[in-house]
Amino acid sequence: MNRREFVRWCQSAGLGVAFPLGWQGHTLARQREPAPYEGPFFVVVNAAGGWDTTYLMDPKGVGGINRLYREGDIQTQGAIRFAPTAKHAVGGMANETFFAKYARELLVLNGLDYSVNNHDPCSRYMATGKLDSLAYPTFAALVAACKGAEYPLAFLTFGNYSSTGNLVPMARIPYLNSLHLLANADGVQGSPRHPYHDAFVLERIEKALADKHQAIQSSPRLPRTERAQNMLYAAQENSKILKRVVPFIPKTIPRERLSVQAEVALAAFKGGVAVSANLTIGQFDSHANNDAEQMKLIPELLAGIDYLLRRAEELQIREKLVVIAQSEMGRTPHYNSGQGKDHWSVGSAMFLGPNLRGNRVIGATDQKQFLIPIDAKTLRLDAKNGMRIRPEHVHAALRRYAGIEHHPFAKQFPLDIPATEQLPTLWMG
Repeated sequence: MNRREFVRWCQSAGLGVAFPLGWQGHTLARQREPAPYEGPFFVVVNAAGGWDTTYLMDPKGVGGINRLYREGDIQTQGAIRFAPTAKHAVGGMANETFFAKYARELLVLNGLDYSVNNHDPCSRYMATGKLDSLAYPTFAALVAACKGAEYPLAFLTFGNYSSTGNLVPMARIPYLNSLHLLANADGVQGSPRHPYHDAFVLERIEKALADKHQAIQSSPRLPRTERAQNMLYAAQENSKILKRVVPFIPKTIPRERLSVQAEVALAAFKGGVAVSANLTIGQFDSHANNDAEQMKLIPELLAGIDYLLRRAEELQIREKLVVIAQSEMGRTPHYNSGQGKDHWSVGSAMFLGPNLRGNRVIGATDQKQFLIPIDAKTLRLDAKNGMRIRPEHVHAALRRYAGIEHHPFAKQFPLDIPATEQLPTLWMG
């Protein structure tokens, strides 16, 4: 299989393969193979459709908001209050188990103002921190571009809103088998024992391609032609770099949706070829039978996060892993005629990672599930003079946390947060 066939095969297989940064007019070619990326690694876990946070980290148990527990049933682990779900969870991981295991590391943000309650704008707003623009990149894409755009799988995505802002290509590799095939592109059916070419042949091919590419660089070309030629050359280089992930692809493939995504992302992280991953589990839009649907999906989500963290520990990259769990909206504080809950523009998020002080809850909603403003400096509730936390405030804080707020790419997509609305103590208290 030559490199042109490799690229064509990726396209026919429905796989997105990232190439080094070249979207801003720079050449895609590299002079030498980059050293493995060693972290930090960023994972955004999306509960697509709108999770019911009152069955998670913002429990109520009053006013008919929930039907599976009462206010007196609400449990606490450290500073975090959560809904009891052990008696109702269908598979997965109950809240009691999850928070007992991770509360000391978790930062919970309640009372997040999405401003609107439609899926597309909410997904975009929560992913990028910008509601009124289609051009802004997601945080996962932005941090990948800033920290490692030269890596072939810098930004992995498994669905949900995934705009890159034309800063870094997105990589879509839905299955572990697909990752194995890509990592062994020169092997028959991905088998390194049965290569298409002997080692000396590959060396000659690589030298010929490099010489040809160098010659082409000196001649004027149309932008589209230049980009196509650079992508072809980059495919040659990246197919070698992708071999780094082979030792970390598990032989046993998990069955759960998030676990499969986690394994692809973790293999890429451990192999040093990826910076961030956008994981997704859908079907949270419970307009009918809210309680039954949420009690299947929330435990599945928590089990997936637990799997991600456990496997990261086994791969010895847990201390470098940043996890953001979010959804594009919440569910209403009342049930509709179909025993479901509709869209609600107030929600929550959870964060975990190095240099992030856990066992904390920032923000709140009242007994009717309306958000309570906070003081930006102290993070204390201030219903009278406080501010409403919106996604752009969170994204500005995430950029500071990742150390990319002054990067040219970040400045290219400003969030324009007034100094009085910055959250300087969000991560460490």
